Amino acid sequence: MKIKVKKLKEDAKLPKYAHPGDVGMDLFSMETVTIAPGEHHRFWHGFALEFPVGHAAIIKDKSSISKAGLHTMGGVFDAGFRGEYNTHLVNLSDEPYSVEKGDKVAQLLIVPVEIVELEESDELADSSRGTGAFGSTGRK
Repeated sequence: MKIKVKKLKEDAKLPKYAHPGDVGMDLFSMETVTIAPGEHHRFWHGFALEFPVGHAAIIKDKSSISKAGLHTMGGVFDAGFRGEYNTHLVNLSDEPYSVEKGDKVAQLLIVPVEIVELEESDELADSSRGTGAFGSTGRK
């Protein structure tokens, strides 16, 4: 699939795959910043995308910075969005984390999604899980 990308800022580094067959395209910082423990920061990437309905752009953690305690927040972009892409990071560690301009801060996945129609019902079919929630399968 080919999708359109539009540079919104001259110095933007467009998303790119690091290796053939990768599913996530690297997203790059356009600034140098240090994120203190517990602090949030939004990185603007200077580009916009156009892709077909039935797909979503999802921003996820880079393993290299998630090991340091940083995590992406939010990060689901609909097919109709034409604004500037951004990554919202939070530092969940006890140490400050420095990002240099040009560093990888997240990865972008373009994934197919089902657009559904909800049908209200008084009953749902039984399942083996039932209403079992978080931790319902136990530790072992």
